[in-house]
Amino acid sequence: MQVKRNGDISFWYADLGAVPAPRPPLPGDIEADVAIVGAGYTGLWTAYYLKKAKPSLRIVLLEREFAGFGASGRNGGWLSGGFGWSREKYLKTSTRQGVTAMQKAMAGCVDEVIRVATDEGIDADIRRADNLTVATNPAQLHRVREECETIRSWDADPERIELLDAAATRERINIRNVMGGFVIHGQARVQPAKLVRGLAEAVERLGVPIYEKTTVTSIAKGSVTTNRGTVRAETIIRATEGFTAGIPGEERTWLALNSAQIVTEPLSPELWREIGWEGHELLGNAAHAYCYAQRTREGRITMGGRGVPYRYGSRTDVNGQTQQATIDQLHTILTTLLPQTAGCRIDHAWCGVLGVPRDWCTTVGLDPKTRIGWAGGYVGLGVSSSNLSGRTLADLILGNETDLTRLPWVNRKVRPWEPEPFRWLGVHSMYQLYRIADQREAAGLQYTSKLAALADSLTGH
Repeated sequence: MQVKRNGDISFWYADLGAVPAPRPPLPGDIEADVAIVGAGYTGLWTAYYLKKAKPSLRIVLLEREFAGFGASGRNGGWLSGGFGWSREKYLKTSTRQGVTAMQKAMAGCVDEVIRVATDEGIDADIRRADNLTVATNPAQLHRVREECETIRSWDADPERIELLDAAATRERINIRNVMGGFVIHGQARVQPAKLVRGLAEAVERLGVPIYEKTTVTSIAKGSVTTNRGTVRAETIIRATEGFTAGIPGEERTWLALNSAQIVTEPLSPELWREIGWEGHELLGNAAHAYCYAQRTREGRITMGGRGVPYRYGSRTDVNGQTQQATIDQLHTILTTLLPQTAGCRIDHAWCGVLGVPRDWCTTVGLDPKTRIGWAGGYVGLGVSSSNLSGRTLADLILGNETDLTRLPWVNRKVRPWEPEPFRWLGVHSMYQLYRIADQREAAGLQYTSKLAALADSLTGH
């Protein structure tokens, strides 16, 4: 499948008209109260809530490229409030009440992001929608039923989750060979680049400078060294997500996992009548190599998933450009689920990286001795989770003991990833096993392939 445009950060910036011109870099050595490394969702939300809570704080944001260059401007636009990590792993260092409180706090991020967007006049194409996960073979259907019951057993409002039979699922979206699915109510679709750019402007209006084209070369207690000068600050926040491995000393902290997307041309009204999707649901499937999709403001379909899952040494992409093989894989997923789109042109393809901790569970924290904090390792759920990170970091920095600072992800320690080549071998073996497991299940295996369990054990997924 040929694509009109590959890379150039993402389609979301093409939708804005152009990649933004960078703001001025750091002018030299300066002092601040708080220095935040990374001007994506996490860094911007942290600055926003800090400045709102204490306007006198001197806060600076440092960004290697431009605000929203990374995953914040390239993601699938799922404002899900989802809890995609292992509850049992958090439970080992917390209580059931604590994990349930964290899940409730995550779900509340949807309303909070929408509130701030409304208050700040951020037009990010936000539309409330359900999250629909579909099954197209018996093994997937088995997992859908199990996952639905698991979420219900933990959720503070189990009525938010609804199991669907094949007919009810097809009534929402006309998926080929669909056997059933489940929906989680109360989520939303966004245009991610509009959200991150609007948030950056809101932070600037509060008086927080964003220094772009400024490369951080080291982080130490009380100082951030860059190619443009040194920032001396009592508190430093690392908000670098999938780019964390590029900071000296953090090479094994989080793995840079690659994800890619394609977007179709705008579909005709006739084609939309065939497909349905009138509720603009966030769409995913129950395959091991799962996909994620949305119906955009102007009637396109974005389809995302794993292409080349990991580059040796946690290297990142060049300007969002992805491989032709990845484009072909995503097009196959799209036309397998929605054969009605077989004749549609693909207008744009791009990719980006997300941060993955060794146990696949996100964390937020602040070291009281060094005053160096962090948040991330979102494993694909950063659009909403980053908002909770920002609020939590603000409380931690200000020394406020709150319900947020008592959640089980706060100051949670995770062991580092193995050195190369073991990281590369482990991740690529995991996705090869997932691919084979999906093939066997599509061929008629009734229950989850044991190869998928082996894949999970390899990397702690």
